[in-house]
Amino acid sequence: MHDFPSNSDDQVTLANWRTAPFNQWAFQHVREVIPSADIANDPAGVRELSVDPVDLSDLSLTREGQAIDFEGFLDQTLTDGFVVLHKGKLVYEHYAHGMTEVTPHILMSVSKSMLGLLAGILIDQNVLNEEALVTDYIPELADTAYAGATIRHLLDMRAGIEFDEDYLITSGPIVEYRKATNWNPLDPGDVPSDLRSFFSSLTSSDGPHDGRFHYVSPNTDLLAWIIERAAGRRYADLMSEYLWRPIGAGTSAYITVDRLGAPRAAGGMCITTKDLALVGQLLIENGRRGQNQIVPEAWIDDLESGGDAQAWKTGDFIDHFPGLPIRYRSKWYVLEESSPILFCLGIHGQYLFVDRENEISIAKHSSRGLPLDDGDENLAIQAALAIRERLI
Repeated sequence: MHDFPSNSDDQVTLANWRTAPFNQWAFQHVREVIPSADIANDPAGVRELSVDPVDLSDLSLTREGQAIDFEGFLDQTLTDGFVVLHKGKLVYEHYAHGMTEVTPHILMSVSKSMLGLLAGILIDQNVLNEEALVTDYIPELADTAYAGATIRHLLDMRAGIEFDEDYLITSGPIVEYRKATNWNPLDPGDVPSDLRSFFSSLTSSDGPHDGRFHYVSPNTDLLAWIIERAAGRRYADLMSEYLWRPIGAGTSAYITVDRLGAPRAAGGMCITTKDLALVGQLLIENGRRGQNQIVPEAWIDDLESGGDAQAWKTGDFIDHFPGLPIRYRSKWYVLEESSPILFCLGIHGQYLFVDRENEISIAKHSSRGLPLDDGDENLAIQAALAIRERLI
């Protein structure tokens, strides 16, 4: 995508934008591939960060018994942007592959965690009731597997919905889901679909609600629909008003939408790496910026202390994080350390790690080829722990 026009073999399209090497350009130019809705920042209220550089070059990590220096970690994990904040100061910043400090990059499933914060705000304001049934807000889904599920079940990925979240398969519900969200092209003979209609196809249950941790991305998109219906406003506008403008984001964000304007809240939000780190800083500051309480402190405390450990142990991701004490709450993961680490992750290497006690926020954008790579996930957690050790 560097010639004008590029050769046809080099062009990024809806069919190849998530595959290497096309994803390296696409993840920084998503709105040129997929329709999107703007999530406006407040140019007059941008939070400026003081800079206090820290040298991380001599950090040593290990992968499959081999030592890797910090630069090797960034290179091997196809890092596009990496930002570290400590005690409210910018201590490390790195960009590659054409990325800059003002380039919005797709979050993939870190988008879910942004919804988790917005949901906490709206629940605190009594716009949303976490114990209410999905069908209280969306009665159209009474004949689907979502019948009987609550908002809390969706938040914690404990709704008993039959859905295989396999990113590499080429047919089945996940592919139809991607077509409905505008992320995949239609095949010859396909009838154009949309996200809200797609939910009606999820009629099979794979177990009881409130059971194991079962990762189903459409749950988060359904929450966005519920949020829009409860508030009577567009998701992107709510995200702007209640989170993006108040935190002092440096640039406007955006989110992909389907052909009827429904947001891909499960994975389509695009923001800068520095603004991602700023979200972590908000959690460190207990949801406040100055005198303004943005996210309820009790909600953030619950992210850190809530979640069902047994649901995690019997759930979908236990094999990806062997031996690590993890829980999942309201679209956030928590790693139970001496000082807990809240984190969120997205496929192809998107991360945010937050240590509230030690005031550390670490944001990473990547363009890894594989959606999931257990070695990379382990290495990212290693890096976060090593950076914490260096800073404290």
